[in-house]
Amino acid sequence: MISKKTKYAINALVYLAKQGEQKPIRISDISISQNIPQKFLEAILLDLKKAGILASKKGKGGGYYMLMAPKDVNLAEVMRLFDGAIAFLPCVTYNYYERCEECIDEETCGIRDVFYEVRNKTVELLKQANLEEIISREGNLKNFS
Repeated sequence: MISKKTKYAINALVYLAKQGEQKPIRISDISISQNIPQKFLEAILLDLKKAGILASKKGKGGGYYMLMAPKDVNLAEVMRLFDGAIAFLPCVTYNYYERCEECIDEETCGIRDVFYEVRNKTVELLKQANLEEIISREGNLKNFS
């Protein structure tokens, strides 16, 4: 399962991406519209800003806005930012590799091989799922129902 922090980050990013233009949106507006506790959201938005996904403007008319295009922000990137590795086992992670303590021979480990394939397919799907794709799917689902 993804953390609440990651889920909130995705919700906030989708909301900001839907605004279309680079007009700053107040934290309180994002918090209310997405039902995210404001203090928690402030920390999340700051992390997204440090990662170069968002930018902010201070003062009257200030807030956060998308720095990157929605098509360039994928779920794999967001998940790694807040949750770290996208894998069930430490020996199959891309950025956070650790050898499993009980492993005798990593090269012939069938368990590792299965979870390596799961990780690769998961990451592939998450990389395809960018903000633009999520917004498009929402529109299609609304039109379908």
